[in-house]
Amino acid sequence: MRSEEDTGSGRVPKVVVVGGGFAGFQAARSLARRMGDAVDIVLVSPTNYFLYLPLLPEVAAGILEPRRISVALADALPRCVRHAPGEVDELDLDAHRIGWLDPEGIHHETTWDRLVIAAGSVHKVLPVPGVTEYAQGFRGVPEALYLRDHLIRQVELAAVCDDPEERAARLTTVVVGGGYTGTEVTAQGFLFTKELAAGRGLAEVPQWVLVSRGELLSGLDPHLGRNADRVLRERGIDVRTHEQVEEATGGGVRLRSSGEHVPTRTLLWCVGVRPDPIIDDLGVEVDQGRIVTDTRLRVPGHPHVFACGDAAAVPDRARPGEYTAMTAQHAERQGRLAGRNVAASLGRGRGKAYKHRDLGFVVDLGGYDAAANPLGVKLTGGPAHVVARGYHLLAMPGNRVRTAVDWLMDALLPRQTAQLGLVRSPAVPLDSASPEVPQHGLGFPHAPGQASDPSSRATFPPRSGGSAEAASPEDSSPTGAR
Repeated sequence: MRSEEDTGSGRVPKVVVVGGGFAGFQAARSLARRMGDAVDIVLVSPTNYFLYLPLLPEVAAGILEPRRISVALADALPRCVRHAPGEVDELDLDAHRIGWLDPEGIHHETTWDRLVIAAGSVHKVLPVPGVTEYAQGFRGVPEALYLRDHLIRQVELAAVCDDPEERAARLTTVVVGGGYTGTEVTAQGFLFTKELAAGRGLAEVPQWVLVSRGELLSGLDPHLGRNADRVLRERGIDVRTHEQVEEATGGGVRLRSSGEHVPTRTLLWCVGVRPDPIIDDLGVEVDQGRIVTDTRLRVPGHPHVFACGDAAAVPDRARPGEYTAMTAQHAERQGRLAGRNVAASLGRGRGKAYKHRDLGFVVDLGGYDAAANPLGVKLTGGPAHVVARGYHLLAMPGNRVRTAVDWLMDALLPRQTAQLGLVRSPAVPLDSASPEVPQHGLGFPHAPGQASDPSSRATFPPRSGGSAEAASPEDSSPTGAR
């Protein structure tokens, strides 16, 4: 049964969710499950899938196919959620209006009664000379596919290279950043290139250099960092802690502390993330680029606006005076709570403040190595590996059987090493506001000049049975509880 607004118009309230990552996906699903057809939910996202980011290193390493960790929104969300493919380019909190560009460059816009900002994060690019020109990030499927092809190409070029110095550079990969992404992609990537090199008849073992400003996985349980450091070093990976890259060139990188030049053709930038740039011009209070919210995820001064995930600075009740970290666990939980609190603001149920309990973390180091601390229990090796994969299967909103089958095939068969060349380097620039989509004129961003063409503007259509436009902010009073 649909609810009605106090205006008596018969129009259901419209809720727009910005972002289809952990926070946005969970917010839309949580709200839809609570209110069903009593609310019109529009999710704006440049891709039509939810990306299970923790398994992205396994895509780059040829273990999983990209569609395994890309769960279609239409399959995983209730039917009352409508996906609007596009990138947000207008957001007026006072006028309750949002606009976005679809993949063909047509501008759409609509008004909203409630807004959930879950725009996520992009690469954090530091002012290091040469990084934007020569480094590659690792936040989306296009980057993972490009990296996989690039690693295969470098090994194959090394196999036919007569110059020992050039061969060594092609077989060397430098990863900057010792957090989750940098640690796991180094662990998985090394095993992948080692198998590649052996299969191409190379006697040399590829060299991977992991450069970390601090200890590996700093900020987490020291058990995880110590075991990750030990496993990587035992494999022969060159782990450089308390080190930074001073300059990147086409021939390699120069390290700051030692001044050493490391010849390489592959520089992977995993130093961290920053909130989506869309937040910069909203005129709200921010902390290090994140929207400051109260404990109920509401944006001060805008009672109909909620923020969650990497885009939000949510007070951490477990650590007074601090904000929650930018992790998938927080994003997922905050997304669910945002859906609940939006429903409460519309008269369905009661809102709650965000409070979390640390359930532990898992770090998959490739092969049968892993580190985990579920509920404080410290695990390594095989048991940790089982826990890590079990956790990922439970956390994924779909494709569990297909993912498990891929893991089984990887254990039984050699990895496929065809270089498809579908994603070229210009499509995955490091300094991109949308690392989840290839950057080219055929999709996002739109072709030049299209957005300014008045004929390319469109009003987002209402859900069947609704009015052509959402009500003005003055009309958006909460619905009665049913």
